[in-house]
Amino acid sequence: MKLFSYLNKAFNGFPSSSKLLLVFSLSGGGLVAYSESQSTSATNNTELERLANKKKVVVLGTGWASASFLKDLDISSYDVRVVSPRNYFAFTPLLPSVTCGTVEARSIVEPIRNIVKKKNGEIQFWEAECTKIDAAKKKVFCRSSIEANLVGKKEFSLDYDYLVIATGAEVNTFNTPGVVEYCHFLKEVEDAQKIRASVIDCFEKAILPELTEEERRINLHFVIVGGGPTGVEFAAELHDFVYEDLVKLYPMVRDLVSITVIQSGDHILNTYDSRISSFAETKFARDGIDVCTGCRVLSVTDKNVNMKIKSTGEYVPVPHGMVVWSTGVTTRPVVKDFMEQIGQGKRRVLATDEWLRVKGYEDVYAIGDCATIDQRKVMEDIAAIFKAADKNNSGTLNVEEFQDMIDDILIRYPQVDLHLQSEHLSSVTDLLKDPEGNARKEIDIEGFKLALSHVDSQLKSLPATAQVAAQQGAYLSRCFNRRELCKTQPEGPRRFQGQGRHEFMPFRYKHFGQFAPLGGEQAAAELPGDWVSVGRSTQWLWYSVYASKQVSWRTRVLVVFDWTRRFIFGRDSSGI
Repeated sequence: MKLFSYLNKAFNGFPSSSKLLLVFSLSGGGLVAYSESQSTSATNNTELERLANKKKVVVLGTGWASASFLKDLDISSYDVRVVSPRNYFAFTPLLPSVTCGTVEARSIVEPIRNIVKKKNGEIQFWEAECTKIDAAKKKVFCRSSIEANLVGKKEFSLDYDYLVIATGAEVNTFNTPGVVEYCHFLKEVEDAQKIRASVIDCFEKAILPELTEEERRINLHFVIVGGGPTGVEFAAELHDFVYEDLVKLYPMVRDLVSITVIQSGDHILNTYDSRISSFAETKFARDGIDVCTGCRVLSVTDKNVNMKIKSTGEYVPVPHGMVVWSTGVTTRPVVKDFMEQIGQGKRRVLATDEWLRVKGYEDVYAIGDCATIDQRKVMEDIAAIFKAADKNNSGTLNVEEFQDMIDDILIRYPQVDLHLQSEHLSSVTDLLKDPEGNARKEIDIEGFKLALSHVDSQLKSLPATAQVAAQQGAYLSRCFNRRELCKTQPEGPRRFQGQGRHEFMPFRYKHFGQFAPLGGEQAAAELPGDWVSVGRSTQWLWYSVYASKQVSWRTRVLVVFDWTRRFIFGRDSSGI
């Protein structure tokens, strides 16, 4: 009894602790411990209060932009919810390799929950599709993408303080008849898996008995519509798959296989340096891949791709066994609906400012393929820039006054720097020279307008690539992490329209180059500084870069293992 009295006094001195009662059973010689836990209601209330004080951030999508944003985001100040019909991130640049078994599909995907694991909190994820964005009520409406017949409602809604739209884009069919019904796309992992199965089906069908040689040729005619990076990479992968692996298994149809690339422009890879485009066309001609440039596809049926040759106006039906459509992307329906709400219905892509905020909505951001940056023009602010630089209100600018504004101008208007490079000017002050190239001590507003009149011609939209999306996601997470600090210590350029400075530096894309694998262990690369590299050494550079860019060590090891397996055993031709 003295022991019980002692323990009772000891624990009464710590009212916040749990109570412990020890009961000794002398007859049984055993020890029973009973713990009466304190109610957890106070803990739950504290957690709810903590979450209530956090800003709600809703992220739509699990692609390059959103994965990059979530990976670097400090969620100690945010309650983050992610909604996407895919519960994984896919390394999309390797999708052409998946179509032919060079790399397995699971080797390039990483569960999104692995990416969003955080030490300082939790990010909630729901596998669902956003069906509507209500910017006025700051709410998104979603529907579960799980098709299984399970109990419970499929629809739900989420409130937000900040919304990050990163839904990506969908394939642009240009409303061409028959594309949806008879063509394969190459945008998702599931698309690559379907293409792989269809390629094998074409070969299996072609070797059936009692088929004519013409029927076999048609079944083994693979048509790729679109001569951009995806279409060209798939054509190269398919060629290697056929002539390195499949012809060994189907030798009777070796000479009946054909691959055709249809391109509406004058050259394939027309967004690359012209040297790369020429190299790709030469290599494809050597490999026997037929490249039809200057051709427009009018319709697709189950038997033919109907195209028009622009130069002659001739209509040509192209029989096919399989068609892959790879002609660019367009806005998804949920984003189109949102654009109608906010007055951007006439635009093709959702417009943001240089800080990736949707125009007119400070709490809505859009990153990745679903949006484009609408860079402000210098001429829209030319009067305000001149007034801010003219500190003595003399009505003229001297070189010293202009130099005081140079850094802010270059940061706020990146097209100025591009103009200097294109004109081979060494300094911004060279813009103030007269038409004869002589330096001027002062310049008035009209002369200032004339000096900067051609700067805005350098404005260009950023390409819809993984590289751009990843950089935007990383930039936006940095802005979110520094939001409170930058409210009191802004780091951005001077506000020419208004007072003070912008809170953040505007987004600036840095191009690190781009690759174009062309098959046969050869690739082309466009590198910073106007460098172009082609050949086998470039292919090994491609291997090293793509391995290093994987989002986890798990996928990095799997991809390298797949490449090694392919070198040793070849590609798998199973129809699964």
